Amino acid sequence: MKIRLGTRGSRLALVQSGWVAERLRDLGHEVEMITIRTQGDQQQDRAFSQIGQPGVFVREIERALQDERIDLAVHSYKDLPSQGPEDLTIAAVPERLDVADRLLIRESAYTTETDPSGLLPLRESARVGTASARRTALLAHFRPDLHTELLRGNLPRRVERLRDGDFDAILLAAAGLDRLERDGGLDMTGIRQLRLDPWRFVPAPSQGALALQTRAHDPAEQAAAELDDAVGHRAVRAERAVLSRVEGGCHVAFGAWCRHAEAELEVVAVLGGDKAMARAEARGRDPEALGDELVVQLKGRLASR
Repeated sequence: MKIRLGTRGSRLALVQSGWVAERLRDLGHEVEMITIRTQGDQQQDRAFSQIGQPGVFVREIERALQDERIDLAVHSYKDLPSQGPEDLTIAAVPERLDVADRLLIRESAYTTETDPSGLLPLRESARVGTASARRTALLAHFRPDLHTELLRGNLPRRVERLRDGDFDAILLAAAGLDRLERDGGLDMTGIRQLRLDPWRFVPAPSQGALALQTRAHDPAEQAAAELDDAVGHRAVRAERAVLSRVEGGCHVAFGAWCRHAEAELEVVAVLGGDKAMARAEARGRDPEALGDELVVQLKGRLASR
């Protein structure tokens, strides 16, 4: 069948969507890629929390699906709000890449002497670029001496600003870096890369995963479902079950990560409040029940501080 695939126009989005398109072509489908500019792409001078409601990188693409201008959308799953339009569905979550955040550090700012956390080897009062409420809160939790400053733009531009000296370090998703490096690499001259343990520096829910979205019961839904990784999809469901009970998207300092522990799921979540960061862990088989348990823990711990 012919599938019109909608995507954002950034280099990373095109790499992700191009990978999906090739997988679909391998299965015998004809794929046309259609680039759609979103509100988040248009407003590059503000933090995510200042742009608007959750979904600033996906709303225009979802409208194109609903209007039948495209048949399939490829999203970075973490860009999707926990509650989407009822007439649309997540048909597949392909194999997930690294869930972790990666700290990129200019050589001049790297040191282990002022890092009591053992996690962020940066000189005292270093300037760290990010637009994420979660990353900002975690940085303040582990290293209150650090200064966070707004960093927007596509991924290559963010790395370029670090090399140019606008920041001492920046935080990026490891999966995005890995995808672009596979596509031809980035200039990392003079930059150290450090993977942050996701059990401590907890990532955004569904970070590293792609979401293939279609109209419910559309023929493209079955085509996309052939790319689903059931094991990874289940873990993402658990993370987003917690998100759905917290809600707030980019506005809230929230992170969740699920890993498989034998036959069970093990989830860690963090939630930032007024000058406090709550952390909770839970283990079980039912993603929805884990979501309930973790949110009760998180909100109770914030309330007690």
